[in-house]
Amino acid sequence: MKHEEPFLTTVNDQHEFNITPETALQLDAVREEDGVLHVILNNKVFRAELLSADDASHLFVLKIDGNEYHVNIADKYDRLVSQLGLKAGGQQKANQIKAPMPGLVLNLLVEAGQEVSKGDPLLILEAMKMENVIKASGDGKVKSVNVKKGDAVDKGLLLVEME
Repeated sequence: MKHEEPFLTTVNDQHEFNITPETALQLDAVREEDGVLHVILNNKVFRAELLSADDASHLFVLKIDGNEYHVNIADKYDRLVSQLGLKAGGQQKANQIKAPMPGLVLNLLVEAGQEVSKGDPLLILEAMKMENVIKASGDGKVKSVNVKKGDAVDKGLLLVEME
């Protein structure tokens, strides 16, 4: 299967551009040592050193010709998660769980006063004919559940409040 979707690449949170798989294949790279490459692109040679890589957030820190660059590479799935108002790999605990998209509450899996751990399912929201499990972003206690089974919700509506 041929991958045609471009990767949205952001450098230093300022410059955005798409890199197609075809463009990526045009890179000519030779490994010099662990983490260091000589890259040839458009008849120009660059020395690139990988300083760090966070696979979960697709963030890479590179040193190219002595300059440090923070590069984020997003594929079509990362862009979809962002468009839906979600954040992949987030580590911050949210006290208010809001609907990431319009949908229908199929099932409530918690009730007020219940203790939950990070990653525990709170409710199931149907959107675009898909069942989406809304999970706890951190450990805590459910303060209130502000929807009921069968409710239609808009994006941003407060679903569950944590304490």
